[in-house]
Amino acid sequence: MKAALVTGANKGIGFEVARQLAARDFHVFLGARNRAAGEKAARSIGGNATFVQLDVTDGASISAAKKAVDHLDVLINNAGVMEDGDENLLTLDPEILRRTLETNTLGALRVTQAFVPLLSKSKDARIVNVSSGGGQLSDMGTWSPAYCISKTALNAVTVQLANALRDKSIPVNSVCPGWVRTDMGGKNAPRSVEEGADTIVWLATEAPRNLTGKFLRDRKEIPW
Repeated sequence: MKAALVTGANKGIGFEVARQLAARDFHVFLGARNRAAGEKAARSIGGNATFVQLDVTDGASISAAKKAVDHLDVLINNAGVMEDGDENLLTLDPEILRRTLETNTLGALRVTQAFVPLLSKSKDARIVNVSSGGGQLSDMGTWSPAYCISKTALNAVTVQLANALRDKSIPVNSVCPGWVRTDMGGKNAPRSVEEGADTIVWLATEAPRNLTGKFLRDRKEIPW
């Protein structure tokens, strides 16, 4: 049975990705900071899911999570934050930007660095970074500057990782799930969590292995 680790998987897009992968006979390691919420989410998925306590901003937490995972084929860096007060770059508290980068950008890098040795043992390893259209330099406005900057930086991490892991034949891609009805996206968002998860799950399971270092939405490449 293949195994996948999904960070920030106790709710929203992360939970839906975990649920869909479990339904495809993956064993899913459901990563979450909150133990109660993570265990509840894993129970709701069933026998193919195992909760792993994981705070992507904490090196000790990542090391402990690594010890709980015995093998790994797919890593999905989904954990992300958007803080209150992230409204105007001219008045933005730099601490908000720092904390947002810690989770959305450095968190994905830390987790990937930790789990590459396990992924390298898989014959079909894949890494998917959940980004956002807000991070597109080609179409960036002024909305949520800390969040958008963190996702632009995550996209750069994706390209760097794709090139660094090319000799190991591990594809690495970024995904924009679109504006999805989650706690972050709000109830007025046009997309369901199923629609938001689709391209992520496709990259984790069926996408061509030579597809790497790209930014995708709806299974199609989009500009950076």
